[in-house]
Amino acid sequence: MVKQPLDTAATAATAAAAAVLTCMAAFGPVPGSAAAPGADGAIAGTGPTAGARFVPGPCPKTPEPIAALGKARCGFLEVPENRSRPGSRTVKLAAAVIPAVKAKSGADPVVFMSGGPGGETFDDIPFLVDSGLNRDRDLVVMAQRGNLHDQPNLACPELDRFAARSVGLPSYAPSTQRLMVDAAKRCRDRLAADGTDLSAYNSTENAADFADLRTALGIKRWNVYGHSYGSDLALTYLRLHPQGVRAVALDSAAPPQYVSLPFAWASAGEGLGHLYRACAAEPACKSRYPDLAHTLNEQVRRLEAHPLTLNVRPPQGGDPVKVVLDGGALVNVLVAKGIPFPDVPAAIDELARGRPERFAKARAAGSVQVVGQTAHGLTNSVVCSEWVPGHSASGVLEAGRRAFPAWPDPVLAQAPQLAFQEQVCRVWNVPDRTAVQRVAPAGSVPTLFLNGTFDMKTGASWARRTARALPHSTTVQIPGIGHWVVPQSPCAQKVLASFLTRPTAPDTGCVAGLRWEPFTITPK
Repeated sequence: MVKQPLDTAATAATAAAAAVLTCMAAFGPVPGSAAAPGADGAIAGTGPTAGARFVPGPCPKTPEPIAALGKARCGFLEVPENRSRPGSRTVKLAAAVIPAVKAKSGADPVVFMSGGPGGETFDDIPFLVDSGLNRDRDLVVMAQRGNLHDQPNLACPELDRFAARSVGLPSYAPSTQRLMVDAAKRCRDRLAADGTDLSAYNSTENAADFADLRTALGIKRWNVYGHSYGSDLALTYLRLHPQGVRAVALDSAAPPQYVSLPFAWASAGEGLGHLYRACAAEPACKSRYPDLAHTLNEQVRRLEAHPLTLNVRPPQGGDPVKVVLDGGALVNVLVAKGIPFPDVPAAIDELARGRPERFAKARAAGSVQVVGQTAHGLTNSVVCSEWVPGHSASGVLEAGRRAFPAWPDPVLAQAPQLAFQEQVCRVWNVPDRTAVQRVAPAGSVPTLFLNGTFDMKTGASWARRTARALPHSTTVQIPGIGHWVVPQSPCAQKVLASFLTRPTAPDTGCVAGLRWEPFTITPK
């Protein structure tokens, strides 16, 4: 689940918390004391993680200025790279505490766990602040291990450059696969040569990092807000480190016991199905686009058999780039919300009428990559150890057929936005961790699930399934919203704020009157 601002988001009552921040203002290193799960998922101990401490320092220099960092207290969490290996080198994780707008509120802080895995965390801060996360409580943000602003930074420029080039390649051709696998191998070889223990970049270690951060900052109790992969991490954290957790909010939930390549197909089918039904329930949309699913099915089959090659100017500007539109490209554009949801029926109809411009421009957007921003080293280490193992290629294909029985097998053989993962994971070569990671959450901590009905990355039904094991849980679906709900929905922001105030009895009343944004109706 790689985060995007249009789909990745926001998210903690005591005098002790205020005292903690006063202590931080003194800028003295503070030792940590979290339990220490090893890279294989075993708990290495219940005392302090040896060497864990918070060292105050300047805030990261972000590509675009972030106003909230002007008042933040920043620094690095220093922890062992691999807690299960004595003598493991130290890694430094950038962290910031953004003060509450209401001074001296006394409320427990909220810590944010970002999506990805590997997505840049600090550029989420404006979305979090605009969503009101620090209105009444301090907001704690930490870049997950390997991210931009961390030491080491597990960026893979090789994969960024491949992604930019791939918009002009057939989505699932063997030649495209070879280029992607080669880029992954070159990145892996470079990181390994630098001494990086890639087996230590996983959700167990990530969770232990946040446990160490809470202790190192002296925070007695906090709330957790995780988005997309951050929800996977939040549930892992809750299971392994429940101490000091007051409440957990999960936005666009990706429950660890379910996340896999087949999960991606089920979620795509669920989100697109909700969009089809919304169009059918809207008289103007139903009249103008009477059989939307059939039309898209025809276009996926047609373009997979006979791809279009066009020269298109990216929406970000610049010179036109070569774009290949095939069946796989259509699917990935839709899942990534490359086309705004209100425009999707019109875009599908236009494509069927020989006007592929909306899809082509959305595809061309991928040619503009911020090289070095995404920590693909963390992405691949998590995906290859926790998501890919345990499912055969035929299992992925069968999941695709269940979701979209009318689509051709070459499209369905690759999970949307997760192409060639079996081959990439062979060269990435990290241990299978599914036995310790694919575990259902349990416990009595109040939990909120927020999902959008049009989310094609993490289908809303997965939240309902997971909530059954959490007796103090609340599940909310926001109509017409995709991935990363809170920044896109004022109602979701109200629900989250109410939950953080009263975790066992949040006010969800605003949801009842919600509808999706009306679909774009183009002339025939």
